[in-house]
Amino acid sequence: MAENKTHLLLVEDEAPLREAVAERLADHGFEVTEAESGEQALERLTEFAFDILVTDLRLPGIDGTRVIEAAIERYPEIIGIVITGYGTVRDAVDVIKRGAADFVTKPFQFDELMHSLNGALEQRRLKSENAYLRAQLQERYRFEGIVGRSRAMRDLFQLLETVASTASTILITGETGTGKEIAARAIHHNSPRRAHRFVALNCSAIPETLLEAELFGHTKGAFTGAIGTRQGRLEQAHRGTLFLDEVGTMSMPLQMKLLRVLQEREFERVGDSNTIRVDVRVIAATNADLSRMVQAGTFREDLFYRLNVIPVRLPPLRDRKEDIPLLAQHFLQKYAGELGRPPMTVSQTAMRALMGYGWPGNIRQLENAVERAVALSAGRSQIEGTDLPPEVQQAEVADAALPALAFPEEGIDFERFIADIEREMIRRSLERTQGNKGAAARLLNLKRTTLVEKLKRLERA
Repeated sequence: MAENKTHLLLVEDEAPLREAVAERLADHGFEVTEAESGEQALERLTEFAFDILVTDLRLPGIDGTRVIEAAIERYPEIIGIVITGYGTVRDAVDVIKRGAADFVTKPFQFDELMHSLNGALEQRRLKSENAYLRAQLQERYRFEGIVGRSRAMRDLFQLLETVASTASTILITGETGTGKEIAARAIHHNSPRRAHRFVALNCSAIPETLLEAELFGHTKGAFTGAIGTRQGRLEQAHRGTLFLDEVGTMSMPLQMKLLRVLQEREFERVGDSNTIRVDVRVIAATNADLSRMVQAGTFREDLFYRLNVIPVRLPPLRDRKEDIPLLAQHFLQKYAGELGRPPMTVSQTAMRALMGYGWPGNIRQLENAVERAVALSAGRSQIEGTDLPPEVQQAEVADAALPALAFPEEGIDFERFIADIEREMIRRSLERTQGNKGAAARLLNLKRTTLVEKLKRLERA
């Protein structure tokens, strides 16, 4: 991963001052992204891991203090510098207590800002372990082991808390690695059944010939190898919760027997005619689309409706990237503790790589990546990009220079917006190829002559 630029977010509502400072900072090698308000700054921060935040203290709406707090809470390694025309000692002390590295008063000389930035960067390099104290995860971003602050996760926490107190059957859906069993355990441990057992059964991990006996139990001699009578998972979960993972892999005959349990709350062990009544809450989970399986005739429609009383969907990690810094710190704390390491942090370069990767394996893959990074850190107090798996290092890092698309009430200038994106893509390709137009054209899948013509057109615009 060859990314050495220092990314800086500049927040200032006075456009002339913002543009002038941004230009000077860019001349000094910083990759600058501008924001004209606190609200816009928070939006940028959810999408990108900046190295430095420079913000005016007095902003309309959300002020600079709140921007600093939100940035440090999400990225413990970020450097916060506050600029203000209201430079009292009280202001300075207050904002530094909230996590800012320094305080610069208006009017200021640019050299004064550069001195502050360079000093803060050096301090971070020397004392990166101090950021660990600010990285402590707040309990309001957790629900029994589930971590997240995104809107989707806050909605999920509220739903889990609501359904936990009920006795209804729940169907949890989501891609592999999104934490379906963790969600099921969270529901159980917040329910009136928490004093009793939580029993999990992965239906896809057990051969079909043995799954029935595993679920319902069996008597001695019921089949070859049944050397004694054995309770099934249903009996073990009596008065508690039974979690059936990958329920979509069940055969149709076994689906029928499960339906009877959900309807009648009774069953027979394999090889036995005695009926056993059971009080159990069933939580099922799958990464398959059961409604499509019903249409295809591979899953019973009546069982689907019995299981899907309360549907709970877990979002993939790519749809909640703003949770990645929080999750990374959570796993870092976990594995650093297990390996007896001192407090550790994640460098902003490594964080950008984590946020730029697509995570097809979701949270489970992220956890494995952090565990690997801790193991390879060789006693360092900070995870670097080189500690991450190769596929994460090689991922394209999202560039904050391309703003998120938003439609104001008055609409957008479509042609100008597209031209800006085109110009930025060409700039990046030329930057990566050290100005080689032929190589840049190949990166963009364009002919060299086409690229040259586009450059001429954009220069005239």
